[in-house]
Amino acid sequence: MRTSVLILNGPNLNMLGTRQPEVYGHETLADIERLCDEHAATLGVAMDFRQSNSEGDLVTWIQDARGRHHGIIINAAAYTHTSVAILDALLAVELPVVEVHLSNIHRREAFRQHSYVSQAARGMICGFGSHGYVLALDALHRMLAASPRTHDKEKR
Repeated sequence: MRTSVLILNGPNLNMLGTRQPEVYGHETLADIERLCDEHAATLGVAMDFRQSNSEGDLVTWIQDARGRHHGIIINAAAYTHTSVAILDALLAVELPVVEVHLSNIHRREAFRQHSYVSQAARGMICGFGSHGYVLALDALHRMLAASPRTHDKEKR
């Protein structure tokens, strides 16, 4: 079975390219999706890229990832700092998670420096703009390749 990764994007990321370009850059979410699609193809990874302004949609998609995807990359945007529901869903599905942010949340307002998502994530990549998604794909791909499940298949 081909490795499959779910990439989730939270509220207001649909406004990329026009929303605070001095913070988030000029690329649109469609640009980032194309970048991820191209990089995932070079890794031999299937990708499901989604965005919602609704916390409930994100929770449902996370729950549905179990059994469909091998890992999750998430930019929960503002929900990063507020959503115990997203944290609980990420913990419940028991998949490896990489958290990504376009800006360096640790150099921003104090309220943005706390992340509920981090409590479920194996790691966080922030401050590298859209390239952070490429780095997240690489990191998740390496984690999945090193998982015991992969090693078991190689031994057979």
